[in-house]
Amino acid sequence: MSLPDKMLRSLIILLFPLFTGIYASAAEENPLEEVKFEPGAFIFDHIGDAYEWHLFDIDGKHYSVPLPVILYHREKGLNIFMSHRFQHGYATYKGFGVVTDGPEKGKIRVVREDGTVDPDAARPIDISITKNVTGMIFAALVMMAIFLTVAKRYKRRPVSSPSGIQSLFEPLILFVIDDIVKPAIGEKKYIPFLPYLLTLFFFIWINNMLGLIPIFPMGANVTGNISVAGGLALTSFLVINLSGNRQYWQHIFNTPHVPLFLKLPIPIMPVIEVVGILTKPFVLMVRLFANITAGHIITMGFFTLIFIFGEVSPSFGYGGSVLSVGFGIFITFLELLVALIQAYVFTLLTSLFIGMAVADGH
Repeated sequence: MSLPDKMLRSLIILLFPLFTGIYASAAEENPLEEVKFEPGAFIFDHIGDAYEWHLFDIDGKHYSVPLPVILYHREKGLNIFMSHRFQHGYATYKGFGVVTDGPEKGKIRVVREDGTVDPDAARPIDISITKNVTGMIFAALVMMAIFLTVAKRYKRRPVSSPSGIQSLFEPLILFVIDDIVKPAIGEKKYIPFLPYLLTLFFFIWINNMLGLIPIFPMGANVTGNISVAGGLALTSFLVINLSGNRQYWQHIFNTPHVPLFLKLPIPIMPVIEVVGILTKPFVLMVRLFANITAGHIITMGFFTLIFIFGEVSPSFGYGGSVLSVGFGIFITFLELLVALIQAYVFTLLTSLFIGMAVADGH
């Protein structure tokens, strides 16, 4: 059995227990009475992270895929269980519960016997496999399956013309190398950074694309999560600054050709340069997070108009659904372009910053 086939089998084995848990999770009734439709809650529940993968609601029942909850508490020790124990946030388990309102909504905290959050208890260390983590794992497996397949075909037929999935990804790989990395870093210095930058580009692009497909295990708002975007920005920050040469750090702490009074006694220029170092990853994070999240919010906003109009009048809802669905489809196609643009911009800026860090002095 080839390596890609083994990975596909491993993926099926990984996801099979999650699918079998749908039925146990769906058996729980929603204890709350039917409430008025809230567009804001509906949108942010769909784009936010969660301890379970919500699928749909039927007759007051939540159908979702439970995910592993992994908590460590200094008093309760290590606790591992599936998220359906919380019954969609309406139950507690082993002294833990999901906060249903307030600034910590959706977080797991220690609860009292009556189910209320214990404010004096230490917060548990949460390393659970959440919705976004599951989405990242799936995207990583997809990337490995794709590129191992492409590499295998290159190994078998190194001089033949590309075909199949190879013909799709070879132009993208060459685009990243020839039009992003080489011009930004230089032909003599780009090779050590190429594995990271290629991984960065395709990780962002594939996660963006999978996030537009509302079918489990796709549809997670991975790169629209501030923690994921921040993690990618932090990784780029470390690569940039750990690669910096002597000239790079000299321009930061002792900028040449700058009047001395801008350096001493008040280090104005070094402070400005250090702020610039910290601003670069922040800009990368905010740009990726804001653009991807905004696209999802706008798309979901158009679909919520159907329910808002429907509460006014059923005929109004049916009539407005035509426009809502039409605009929603248009924004979805626009997001296909944004998914690629954001991967391109993030990789391009990271390459430019690396190029500045490794450039030779003049």
